[in-house]
Amino acid sequence: MSTYRAFEATGVHNLRLVERELADPAPGHVRLRVEACGICHTDVLAVEGLRQDPSQPVVPGHEIVGVIDAVGAGVTAWQPGDRVGVGFLNGHCWECEPCRRGDFVNCLKQEQTGTTTDGGYAEVAYARASGLVRIPDGISALDAAPLLCAGLTTFAALQRGQARAGSLVAVQGIGGLGHLALQYARSLGHRVAAVARGGEKEALARRLGADEYIDSTSTDPGAALRDLGGASIIIATASSGSSMNPLVQGLAPNGRLIVVGAAPDPLTLATPDLIFGTRSVVGSLTGSAIENEDNLAFTLAHGIRPSVEVMSFDRAMEGYERMLSGKARFRVVLDVAA
Repeated sequence: MSTYRAFEATGVHNLRLVERELADPAPGHVRLRVEACGICHTDVLAVEGLRQDPSQPVVPGHEIVGVIDAVGAGVTAWQPGDRVGVGFLNGHCWECEPCRRGDFVNCLKQEQTGTTTDGGYAEVAYARASGLVRIPDGISALDAAPLLCAGLTTFAALQRGQARAGSLVAVQGIGGLGHLALQYARSLGHRVAAVARGGEKEALARRLGADEYIDSTSTDPGAALRDLGGASIIIATASSGSSMNPLVQGLAPNGRLIVVGAAPDPLTLATPDLIFGTRSVVGSLTGSAIENEDNLAFTLAHGIRPSVEVMSFDRAMEGYERMLSGKARFRVVLDVAA
């Protein structure tokens, strides 16, 4: 096969199916045949033209699972036939100051899969070898894909919070990120509170691991969390800064509000809420490739699974719009291999 199909994003809200010439992987890179690719809200950066030059075509998608079929010069740890994943970070350089200090997530020369370099809405994808994640046996490509971004993002955030087992952890927003965060928090041994708008998700939240449910439309979520003793960690997944504002008051002393949901509006905080109680608000992007392997091993050991809606590859635009509508339950995944 000398060509492959891919969906290119150009301009604003435009995906076009094209035929591309197959190329050899660059030095330090691999080429893989894509089996599945999850659709994430971050894909709006490519599809809605929210990047430096929207006129330049790029293939969206950063929750990629596939099989390596070619390796570039200098790649020794991977070989054709290996089953791998590629997340939002396309591979660190090993050379910049953050890399030299072991901070691979903040590599200064790292491409963002599906935004600054081509992603997985395609039959073939390319990635730096340093960004590859080994996919373990026992998990399907369709289940593994969302775990590479939504899963890792929430799993890494919970670990960075450094809360002891048994402490109260809250998850705000029961969607693509939140439904996995609840399962991770439960499996890590925390007492879990779910915070969401309305009561219709309460039963689901409790099935996923929530001990408490807080309807933010009928009560102040910060006050409700205080009444429960205060949260050591709050994972904020909603794409709304204003919805996060009341949460700081629900933190226990030394508690952390960890923001993983990108919102267009800012957070507004009262400085005494941070000072009295030594509370903090931090952001968390994702994790490194090896941390993603830890994440997949943990999900297998604890039976954690994403809730996915599977669509065929040729329905990529429909799947993207389904995600954008907020109606997906909870991650849309393109079945590229089918």
